[in-house]
Amino acid sequence: MNYKESKQYRLPGYNYARAGLYFVTICTKDHEMFFGEVVGGQMVLSEIGEIANECWLAIPKHFPHVKLYEHIIMPNHVHGILQIDWESCRDFRDMEHLGVGTQNFVFLQNQNPDTMDVQNKFGPQSKNLSSIIRGFKIGVKEWVTINNDNFIWQPRFRDTIIRDEKSLYNFRKYIRNNPRNWELDHNNPDFL
Repeated sequence: MNYKESKQYRLPGYNYARAGLYFVTICTKDHEMFFGEVVGGQMVLSEIGEIANECWLAIPKHFPHVKLYEHIIMPNHVHGILQIDWESCRDFRDMEHLGVGTQNFVFLQNQNPDTMDVQNKFGPQSKNLSSIIRGFKIGVKEWVTINNDNFIWQPRFRDTIIRDEKSLYNFRKYIRNNPRNWELDHNNPDFL
C-alpha cells in the first residue's frame, strides 16, 4: 500500500503548531536500511545513521520552541518524542541571535498559535510539527546528497499526540526497547 492509498494519520482540525508532546516515526523509502544495523539488541549506526542522530539533536537549534525527549535511530526509521513549547521561546521577535530568521516567526508576534484561527486544516505551516520534521529530513538529505545519492526518505511521517503521562511513559519505553525488539518490528524487512 502506498501513502496515497493509506489512511490519513493527521487528526482533522488539530493545530499542529500547538504546544504539546508528539511521538513521531520517520521512515526511509521502501524501508531501506541506511542507518545501520541491530547487533545483539543494540543499534550500531552507520555514517548516515550518525548524521541522522546529529540532525535530530540539532532540531532545537533551528526550532527554539522544541524540546527533545527520547529518540532512536533504527536501521530504516527514526522514532522520537518532541515537545512544542512556546513558553521556552518567549521573545519571538528577536530570533537572530539563535541563528533562526524572524520571517518565519511573523505569525507569532501578536498571536498565540494555540488559539489562532487558521485556514490550513493542520494549523499554521510555519514552525508546526510538519515543518520541524521537514527540516530534520532536509538536514539528513543535504549531507547524503553530497555523500550517497541513493538515499530517499518516505514522503510522510506518522505522529501521535501524547495526551497523558501514561502514554508518555509507554512511548519512552517503546523507544528504549526498540533495538531489543527489532526481530519482531513491523519496520524490519526480515519480519515480513
